[in-house]
Amino acid sequence: MKKHRYAILMACIYISAGINHLVNPKFYLQIMPSYLPIHLQLVYLSGLAEIIAGALLLSKQTRKIGAWCIIVLLIAVFPANIQMSIDQYNVNGWLFYLSLIRLPFQFLLIYWAWIFTRN
Repeated sequence: MKKHRYAILMACIYISAGINHLVNPKFYLQIMPSYLPIHLQLVYLSGLAEIIAGALLLSKQTRKIGAWCIIVLLIAVFPANIQMSIDQYNVNGWLFYLSLIRLPFQFLLIYWAWIFTRN
């Protein structure tokens, strides 16, 4: 029962983050690596992927696939997190230090999702 509550919490986090991608794409556009094409479409795509993966976490029957989707998504967006750190370093921004904390936090989020891939 406790594991189910954590899955619901994770689902709410990812669904909320996905919605934020759709309503506030400007923030995410700022951290897109320049070597990637179609920035706006990728922001929207990642937002939709977060919403779908989060929704899959809500049901025990689809939770495992939702967790794997979250893991793939977190790996896919990792370059944007690195780009955010590089950009903040280059402008001596105070967010540089916050972005450094975010990088290893991604691995904790991957681990949290991985827990739900196991029975």
